[in-house]
Amino acid sequence: MHPALNIAIKAARRAGQIINRASNDLDLLKVSAKRPNDFVTEVDKAAEAAIIETLLEAYPTYGILAEESGQQAGKGDEEYQWIIDPLDGTTNFIHGLPQYAISIALAKGNSIEQAVVFDPNRNELFTASKGAGAFLNERRIRVSRRTKLQESLIGTGFPYRMFEHVDLYLAIFKELAQKTAGQRRPGAASLDLAYVACGRYDGFWEFGLSPWDVAAGALLISEAGGLISDLRGEANYLDTGNVVAGTPKVFAPLLKLIEEKLPESMRG
Repeated sequence: MHPALNIAIKAARRAGQIINRASNDLDLLKVSAKRPNDFVTEVDKAAEAAIIETLLEAYPTYGILAEESGQQAGKGDEEYQWIIDPLDGTTNFIHGLPQYAISIALAKGNSIEQAVVFDPNRNELFTASKGAGAFLNERRIRVSRRTKLQESLIGTGFPYRMFEHVDLYLAIFKELAQKTAGQRRPGAASLDLAYVACGRYDGFWEFGLSPWDVAAGALLISEAGGLISDLRGEANYLDTGNVVAGTPKVFAPLLKLIEEKLPESMRG
């Protein structure tokens, strides 16, 4: 296992302990809103601080891009950057819904090299190193063998902050409801992407995500034999925040159906 992946796992497990302890006392939790429907808790901040401390102790020169504290330049090594979501699914966490995760990725330039998505509720640890495959609790994972969109279970996420695309979402959702086996919207994109990687979903789509929602899950999917892109079928999803992913056979018809619904402004 790559040393950087080991450190990322250590950091994720530390954050998981903080989150699990806090989940026992949700009534005592201090919650504030960054924007409407976009919540942050003292747990997000404590988990992020623990992750950053662990990562910087081992790699003091690497940069940081984290959801709560923003971007920090590396001390001398600008090529490497950790991309961190300390608690993806904060709204679920606040409500006691056990669907949230810690996401940590290591980027070298524009390439994601290492990935960890840790679900502290189920103690499920998804990991990947570029070129070395994807794993769930050290067992190799692959995307599902599903080949037909109409037999596929598709994950998604609806707008909760920015609602300018809500009609577009509903139009795509309506069409997919008729052309798939079903859709799910559990509320933590990093886990949704991990579920594509391990075959629980056959595809996934969402707009307006942040780099820390996507970075680790994207490497999991590609290392598990799946495909992931932006809305143009290209690899700019960290910049655009728009993601379509799936098994090799499901990805193409899923992307095509979404593309056909897009307004000109989103087609690029």
